[in-house]
Order: sequence, then structure tokens, then C-alpha cells
Amino acid sequence: MGKLTFPGLVSSLSRRRQLIVLFVATIVGCSNEDYSDLNHYISAVKLRPKGPIEALPEIKVIEPFIFKPEGLRDPFKPLELPEQADIPDGSKINGIKPDPTRRKEELEAFPLDGLRMVGTVVMKSSLWGLIKASDGTIHRVQVGNYMGKNHGKIIRIVTDKIELMEIIPDKPGTWREQQTSLALTE
Repeated sequence: MGKLTFPGLVSSLSRRRQLIVLFVATIVGCSNEDYSDLNHYISAVKLRPKGPIEALPEIKVIEPFIFKPEGLRDPFKPLELPEQADIPDGSKINGIKPDPTRRKEELEAFPLDGLRMVGTVVMKSSLWGLIKASDGTIHRVQVGNYMGKNHGKIIRIVTDKIELMEIIPDKPGTWREQQTSLALTE
């Protein structure tokens, strides 16, 4: 009978043996049990003279505060200033103020000077205005729509202009109406 040989298997076994020998030699070479430098350092530290321990700082005595609430304002009640109670709110007097619950329309994202009237169109017997926004899109509007940053409500549309009533801040807490218009530009 012939002898079977596997040359690839033999070479891989010899490589494994070589790697194992190399690994064992590395571990044995790293295991130096000479701790003389460490022992020398420890003995030098132990020979140093011991210094005095610093004293703790003195504790300052704080005088106790006795709280007497008689005659003082309750900190859990809102502050009422007599000057503000006498000043009437301007929006309550004339009733002019923007509606914060109203859903904003698309043209209210642009300032009024960024909008231009480019024409009108008649649809279902009513006149609509054509507005070009600063982003280049053209929007169709009618009476009752809003546009501009100052709550501008369209009150009238004619062939050459659109009239608006804006609500603008006047004094702190007060609002006033201001009429303005956009003229046909193209």
C-alpha cells in the first residue's frame, strides 16, 4: 500500500508550531521577576519624614434667623402693582387686537413690501386679485383674505389696487388699525 501525504496540512501544522513557540517565548521573555526598582522606590517613600497634618478650618457660627410673617406679603400670591391697575389696556378700550387663534394664511409669511399685485381675474362673478410673492409664486386672493406680517386683511379689490386694513402695535399692550394698499405693478 502506498503512503498518503498531505503537503498543505504538514506546512500548516508546522506554522502553528512556530506560532506557539513564538508566543511562549514572548510570554517567558516578558515575565521578568526583577522588581528591584519598584522595591527601591517604595523604601525611599517610606523613609521620607512625615509632615504635620493641617488643622481643619474653623467653622463660622451663623446666627439663626427667626421668620416673622406678620405684615409681610404672601410670596405665593401674584404681585399687584397699583400703577398698572389704574392704566387701562388700550386693546380693551377700542377692541382692536389680532386674533391669536386664527390660522395664518400663506401670504402672511411675507412682509407686505415683498408682495406685488400683478393683476386681477373674474371668477364666478367676483373679482380676485393676483399677488406675486418674493419667492416667485403667484397667489389668488379675495376680500377677507390676510397677507403681510401685520395681520393685513383685504377689505377691497379693484382692477388697479388691493386695499388692506392692518393691525399694528401702537404702545405696549395696545394696537391700532392702519389702512394700506398694494397697487398694480405689471
